[in-house]
This record gives sequence, structure tokens and C-alpha cells, in this order.
Amino acid sequence: MASLTLPPAPPNPRQDAIDLHKAFKGFGCDSTAVINILTHRDSVQRGLIQQEYRAMYHEELSHRISSELSGNHKKAMLLWILDPAGRDATVLRESLIGDAMDLRAATEIICSRTPSQLQIMKQTYFARFGTYLEHDIGHHTSGDHQKILLAYVGIPRYEGPEVDPTIVTHDAKDLYKAGEKRLGTDEKTFIRIFTERSWAHIASVSSAYHHMYDRKLEKVIKSETSGNFEFALLTILRCAESPAKYFAKLLRKSMKGLGTDDKTLIRVVVTRTEIDMQYIKAEYFKKYKKPLAEAINSETSGNYRTFLLSLVGHGH
Repeated sequence: MASLTLPPAPPNPRQDAIDLHKAFKGFGCDSTAVINILTHRDSVQRGLIQQEYRAMYHEELSHRISSELSGNHKKAMLLWILDPAGRDATVLRESLIGDAMDLRAATEIICSRTPSQLQIMKQTYFARFGTYLEHDIGHHTSGDHQKILLAYVGIPRYEGPEVDPTIVTHDAKDLYKAGEKRLGTDEKTFIRIFTERSWAHIASVSSAYHHMYDRKLEKVIKSETSGNFEFALLTILRCAESPAKYFAKLLRKSMKGLGTDDKTLIRVVVTRTEIDMQYIKAEYFKKYKKPLAEAINSETSGNYRTFLLSLVGHGH
């Protein structure tokens, strides 16, 4: 469930483009007006506004935003105006080959997306950057981490809720043999099961494992693997069990302790607002006894804060 709130009557993209242009004109930018328009339009509407803006003012809306806004507010807004697949592709490209290389962010984007999201995103990646996502993964990652990412973006997995209990039991046994039962770890088996099986199946394997061996699969992964490979396995497992819990935890981490990890905060809020932010908010409140909006409010300021809160919405 999305947290995005839209106006009761469908807005006119041309009028939105005119209003945005007005907000940019003159001395200083009317940020409130920009936020009020763009944070209450869905992906399709934002695309139409950008087309209208380009047609009327012979300039990309993104260029104008770049020159009018600054800091985290600008970063967040530039990501937000993209369509979901374009946004994922952009974040991935920057995480894999940008100056601020961030393999964790790349792993999170890949391993928390559904097969159909990955499919569209791969096409968008190629269309935007003229290179295959697999090529960039191959160049900038290594070892088992590389193997699991390439398999995860390459294998079409089932997305439905049905599972075969016989295969579930079999997979749980295989993971036991590949990890706890032996000296060292057979990573191949972990990669095979985690990249070939559906989320519903992996969630069932996880509970079967716990039932059969009295140990949590998550604990096994933590003791048998490490680094980015471990992070990939844990991301797949946690998203198989509950994407909302996974993202609530990520948000909490981004705001806990000294300083805020704005990059993660922006990425999660902007990418989940139109998907499952209401569920994430509910999980956040359940686990941390504090509304997500309240946490964001105390960790951010100015237009950046206003922008994030407009997307997340108040309440829990």
C-alpha cells in the first residue's frame, strides 16, 4: 500500500508545468509550491508534467530542479521525479560505478525487487546507459557476491504464493548440508536456492529450517557467510519474509546514532512511497514504538524535511 496522496480531481499536467515554472521564476524559488505539486502526483502524472514542461519551456524539468534546489532536497526530488524503473536503474548505476560507489545500496536494490521489477529495470538500464546491468555488475563486484547478483538479475522466478512442501523440505535439508552440517560452507547451494526460488518458497524454507533444526536460517547465514554476499542473502531472506519489516529496519538504521545516513533515507522513502510505505510505517511503529514521520521530523530539517514528510504522510 502506497503512502502517496493525490488530489481528488485528476490534475492537469500542463497547468502543473505552468505552476512549477512560476514557482521557479523570479528571485528565489517557491519550494513549498514545488513540493506541493510534485509530491502529490503519481509516476505517470510526473512523467506527463515533465513532457509538458519540456514542450512549453524547451528545458528539462530535472535541469531546472538541479539549478533551483540544493543539498538533500535536490537529490531526493531528482530521484522522485523519475519513474520507478528509471529510478532503480539510476541508483544502481551510481552505486556500481559512481564516485560514491556503494555496493550495499546496489545489493539492496537488486535483492529487494520482484522478478518483474528487475526485468523492466534491466531494459531501462540498457536504454539509459547503453550498457547491460550484468556487464556493470561483472566489472564492479567479485566472488560469491558477484555470482549471487548475476543469478538474481538473470533468473526469472515465480512470483505467486503457492509452494511445494516437498521441495521446501528438500531445500531446507540441502541448506543444512551446505552450511551447519559441514566444515566450511558450500556457497553454491545457498546461491542456487536463494536465486531460483520464489519469495513465498524461501519464506517457507526459512520456517521449515527453524522447525527441523531448531535454528534460524538468518543466524546460519550470519555465521556461515560474510560481507556483501551475506548482505545479499539476508536481503533476499528478509524481503521474502516481509519487505515492510526489511525497509522499516533500514530506515531505523539510517536515522539511529550520530548523524543521519541521508542517502539511505532518501532512497528508501522515494522508492517505497508508491509501493508499500503504509506497511513500512505500520511495521516501524510496531517495532520502534514511534511513528516514522516523527523520526524523520527530528532527523531532518527545512524543505528536505517537508518533502520527505509529504511523501510518507503523517500517522502510522
